[in-house]
Amino acid sequence: MKNNPSFENTCSAAAGGSGSGSFNVRNLSKVILPPLGGPSGQSQSHGGSDKWVISPLDSRYRWWDTLMVVLVAYSAWVYPFEVAFMNASPKGGLEVADMVVDLFFAVDIVLTFFVAYIDPRTQLLVRDRKKITLRYLSTFFIMDVASTIPFQSLAYLITGEVRENAAYSMLGVLRLWRLRRVKQLFTRLEKDIRFSYFWIRSARLIAVTLFLVHCAGCLYYLIADRYPDREKTWIGAVNPNFRQASLRIRYISSVYWSITTMTTVGYGDLHAQNTVEMIFNIFYMLFNLGLTAYLIGNMTNLVVEGTRRTMEFRNSVRTASSFVGRNHLPPRLKQQILAYMCLKFRAESLNQQQLMDQLPKSICKSICEHLFVPVVKDVYLFKGVSREMLLSLATKMKPEYIPPKEDVIVQNEAPDDVYVVVSGEVEVVLFDGVDERVEATLGTRNIFGEVSALSDRPQAPFTFRTRTLSQLLRLKQATLKEAMQSWPDDSVIIIKNYVKHQVEMHGMKADDSLGDNTSEHDDDANVLTVAAMGNSGLLEDLLRAGKDADVGDAMGRTALHIAASKGYEDCVLVLLKHACNANIRDAQGNTAMWNAIAAGHHKIFNILYHSARASNPHAGGDVMCLATRRGDLDALRELLKLGLDVDSEDHDGATALRVAMAEGHADAARFLITNGASVDKASLDDDGSGSGAARLTMSPTELHELLQKRELVHSITITDSPPVVPDGGSSGHSRPGRLQSTGSDNTRWPRVSIYRGHPFLRNRSSEAGKLINLPATMEEFIAVVGEKLKVDTEKALIVNDEGAEVDSIDVIRDNDKLFVVTEEDLTRLAPMDSVPSS
Repeated sequence: MKNNPSFENTCSAAAGGSGSGSFNVRNLSKVILPPLGGPSGQSQSHGGSDKWVISPLDSRYRWWDTLMVVLVAYSAWVYPFEVAFMNASPKGGLEVADMVVDLFFAVDIVLTFFVAYIDPRTQLLVRDRKKITLRYLSTFFIMDVASTIPFQSLAYLITGEVRENAAYSMLGVLRLWRLRRVKQLFTRLEKDIRFSYFWIRSARLIAVTLFLVHCAGCLYYLIADRYPDREKTWIGAVNPNFRQASLRIRYISSVYWSITTMTTVGYGDLHAQNTVEMIFNIFYMLFNLGLTAYLIGNMTNLVVEGTRRTMEFRNSVRTASSFVGRNHLPPRLKQQILAYMCLKFRAESLNQQQLMDQLPKSICKSICEHLFVPVVKDVYLFKGVSREMLLSLATKMKPEYIPPKEDVIVQNEAPDDVYVVVSGEVEVVLFDGVDERVEATLGTRNIFGEVSALSDRPQAPFTFRTRTLSQLLRLKQATLKEAMQSWPDDSVIIIKNYVKHQVEMHGMKADDSLGDNTSEHDDDANVLTVAAMGNSGLLEDLLRAGKDADVGDAMGRTALHIAASKGYEDCVLVLLKHACNANIRDAQGNTAMWNAIAAGHHKIFNILYHSARASNPHAGGDVMCLATRRGDLDALRELLKLGLDVDSEDHDGATALRVAMAEGHADAARFLITNGASVDKASLDDDGSGSGAARLTMSPTELHELLQKRELVHSITITDSPPVVPDGGSSGHSRPGRLQSTGSDNTRWPRVSIYRGHPFLRNRSSEAGKLINLPATMEEFIAVVGEKLKVDTEKALIVNDEGAEVDSIDVIRDNDKLFVVTEEDLTRLAPMDSVPSS
C-alpha cells in the first residue's frame, strides 16, 4: 500500500502550505478535482515542475492577489478623478501613491511569470515554466505593461505641459484593464459559503453602479472645464466661477448630475447647456438603458434562473447548518456534511457524469476504456483477467469524489459496493471500543469492499475513511458477481488473486494450512487455502468451476479436514454439497470427523457423521476405535455425549472396548465398561475365544464392580431401530440416525428448517422459516408443515435447497433445509427456466 505524494502536495497547497493534507469547507475554492480515471499526479504538466513556480492556490499568493484587487480599485477610482479635476497631473500625496501603486503592478507582472495556471480545457494545474511564460506573453502581458506605464507623468517630464497632452492622458484609460481582477474576486466570493451570496452579489452591483456614476461625473466635469464658453455649460450656467469653488463642491455637483441623468428623474436646476453636453447626454442615457437592463437582469437572476444552482446549493448548506444546530451534532460531523455538499456541488458543475449519461453506449464504452481500464487492470484483484471482462466492469463503474474524513464503509457493515482508489488516500481504521487505530493506508489502484463481495459476509472489522480528497470508482457487488458468472475462467483468476492477497495480508504460510510443495498445484492450493480462510462463498465458486473437493495437501489433509478442524460450518456444508468424501484419512490417520471432535466442534461432527454414514455404515465405530486406540478419554466422552453407540463396530468388526483390551488401554476400557460397553462383544483370546480382559490385568472382582457400577447410569446410543413408544409398540417407521437415550423416555429427534417458497426464488427479504423436530412419518411431517407455515399442503411439494423433491422421510437428515413449493411458486419459476443459461 503506497502513499501518493503528488496528491498530498496538491492538498498541502490547497491547505495553504500546511503540509497536513487537511481539508475543510474553507478550502473548497482551492480544490482542483483530478480528471476521471487519473490520479492527481497528472494535474502537473508533462514538462515537469519547477521549485520556483507559485501555486495560484497558495494562501500567500491569495493574500497578494487580494492586495492587488484593492490597488486596482484605488487606481480605477482615482484616475478619472485626476484627469477631470487635476488636469491629469496629480499633486502631493496622490502623486506618490500613484507611483507606489504602479510599482506594485510592475512587481506583479514579474511575479506572474512564476505563477502556475489552470488549463481551461483540461482543468488541470500547469506548473511548467515554459508554458507559463508563453501563455502570459500571448495573453495579458502587453495590456498589463501598458496599464502600468505612467503616461501622464512621462508627458509632464517630456513637454513640461499637461493640458496640451490630452492624448497621453487618454492612454491612462488603459488602467481600467486592471478591473478584471475585481471581477475575478467577486466571482470567487460568490462561491465561498462563508459569505452570504445575496450580499456579495448586491455589493457587486452597487460597486458597478457607483463606479459608473463616478466616471460619468468626472467626464461631465471634464467637458465643462474644457468647453470654451464656460457659462454655457451645465455647471457654468449656475455658477460661472465654478473653478474657484472647492474641490469637494465641484465633485459633489458632478456626481449629483450624473446620478440625476442615470436615474432619468428629469432635470431641475442642472441641465445640458451646449451641444457637446447634449451629445454626451444622448450617449450616456443610451448607455444607461443597457446598464439599467443589466442591473434589473442581475437582480432577477439573483432570485430566479441565473443563479438557481448556486442558490439551491446555498439553500442546502443553510438547511444543513440549521439541521446540525437544531440536533446539536458535533463540529466534526458538521464539517463532514458541509464538505461533502461543497464537493458534490463542485463535481456537478463539471457535468462529467451527466455528459456521459447522454452519450451513446459505444462512445461511453470507449471513454471508459480510455479512462478506467488502465486503472482497473493494475488492481490486484483483476490482474490477468481478460480485457473483455475489464471493459465490462469499467463501463459499469461510477466515479465519485469523496471529501477527506468521510466514512465510505463503516466497521462491520455489509456494503453493497466495491471501491477502487483512483487518487487520494483511504485509511483502514480499527475501533477497539475505546480508541481508533489506523491499521493501513490505501493509495492509488488499491481496492476495498471486495471481501464482502466475494465471501457474502460483512467486511472485515474495519472502517474505510478517506484521508484526503479522493476519487473512487464505485462498482456494485451484484455487477461483479454477474461478471464472474459470465466469465468463469476469469472468475477463477479473480479468486486466485484474492486468495493470494489474503495469504500475503494475513501473513499466512503455505505449511500452516496446506502442507509443503503446493506451489506446483495452484488451483488445488486455492481450494485448500479458501477452506483455511473459512470463505464459503469463494469455496462455492471454485467447486462450481470444477475444482476437486477432495484434493489433499502434502500431509493428506483435504479441505474438509481443514474446515472441520477450524470450525467453519459453512465451508463444511459447501464441501458436502459438492459430494466431498467425509471418510478420507490424512497421513496421520485422522478423518474430518476426528478433527471436528478433537477441536470440540460438536455441530460440525454431527453433520459429518450423518454424511459419512451414507457411504460408510461403520463411520461411528471407526471414530470410536480411533479415540480408544489413542487413549483419548476426552474424545470418547464427547462421542458418547453426542449419541454414538458405545458398541459401534469399525470396518474390521471391532468395538472400542475390544480395541482397548487388545492394546492394553486400561483407563479407556474402564471408561467404556462403565458407560455400558458389552464385554461379550469385546471377547478376544489369542485363539479367538475366552475373555480378553486378561490383557488389561483386570481382576474378575474389578470387572464385576465395573459392571455393577454402570447399572446406576444410562448409556447413550445411536440406533437404527424405531424408538420405543410408551405402549410397548413401535412408531411404525424406521428412522436411521434417530438419537435416543437408553433407559429414559427422552428421545432426541433430528431437527430441520422449513421455509415457504421455492429456494431459487427466495432472497434476504423473504419470510423467515421455522425450526421443527422431524416427525416419524412423512404424513406427520406434512401436517406439521401446513400448521406452522399456514399453507395448503395438499397441492404443495417439499423440496431441498437444490430444488429436488423430497417424498420420503428416510432421506431427510438432521439440520436439513426444506422448502414448501406451491403452484404459484412454480408459475413464477417457469419464466426463469425458459431463459437459456449463460
